[in-house]
Amino acid sequence: MSRLLLKVEGLSKRFTAKRSVLGRTLAEVRAVDGIDLELRAGETLAVVGESGCGKSTLGRLVLRLIEPSEGSVVFEGTDLTALTATDLRRMRRHAQLIFQDPFASLNPRMTVSDILEEPLMLHAVVPPGERKARVAALLRQVGLRPEHAARYPHEFSGGQRQRIAIARAIAVEPKLIVCDEAVSALDVSIRAQVLNLLSELQKRLGLSYIFISHDLAVVRHIADRVAVMYLGRIVETGPAEQVFARPRHPYTRALIDAIPKPTPGARRERPLLEGDVPSPLAPPPGCHLHTRCPRATAICRSERPPLAAIAPEHEAACHHPLEAEADAVVDAVRDPRLESLMKAFDPPSVVS
Repeated sequence: MSRLLLKVEGLSKRFTAKRSVLGRTLAEVRAVDGIDLELRAGETLAVVGESGCGKSTLGRLVLRLIEPSEGSVVFEGTDLTALTATDLRRMRRHAQLIFQDPFASLNPRMTVSDILEEPLMLHAVVPPGERKARVAALLRQVGLRPEHAARYPHEFSGGQRQRIAIARAIAVEPKLIVCDEAVSALDVSIRAQVLNLLSELQKRLGLSYIFISHDLAVVRHIADRVAVMYLGRIVETGPAEQVFARPRHPYTRALIDAIPKPTPGARRERPLLEGDVPSPLAPPPGCHLHTRCPRATAICRSERPPLAAIAPEHEAACHHPLEAEADAVVDAVRDPRLESLMKAFDPPSVVS
């Protein structure tokens, strides 16, 4: 088993939603609510869930781009929440972020060369005289040509811009990259190429990923382990194939059931959860899912279920976990078109 790279304990983040005229907090949103997670070197941990569940906030907390309200984030034995601003800047070299929108994350007034040289200069990765050569090497690594360095972001397609964003992330030789919906805005064929690229870079550079996504089909192709979030809490976590084949939490089961069926008019075998997601301003007590879950009982309405082991390396936060069904449901999480495209574009191709 590889070494532990990241350990998150009791991580929470509260945002003030309403203040009084005297500045008192009248209402707040607990966007992340007591999260415990571990990530090992060379591993991909996917964080999945509906929009607004706290996935992106969790990613930014891990990198300390926003300050946590409680909890700790220990990266290679160092608690990031206790670092000074100077020490935190040094740490930035080892943990990077790739955003969903590459156009918004790249400075439109800078050439690709300037964009990639900036982190090299800030972190003194290579001597000044070697930066141009390093930029050319980075572009080749992500399937672009060295002559692209003279262009501006608007001169590239969305997929090419995301490759530039990836090049910027790996420029400082990080150990951890948080991919925040990094392929969700891309066409399926470009998505396949970028997923292959991320996998190839992980093998070559020994990277670890926290891969944030709402698309289970994408997650299945890249993740070693999965953490499922609902209203700021982790409700199930475990090896990706095991979670998809034997979901033990009703919410995970509902996410899989909600995947569109390839056959028009096909009926769902199981009912989805009832009702809408509760407001994060006033989440239900106990288990947050109890207002929508047909399995809920009195204990679900009053007591928060702990994240407990239900199988080797597989945990669920449920008072009444689902039985491990004999029929695997992993096929429901398969996207045949994405699969075929990923095979067609392996290894990552150069984009002109």
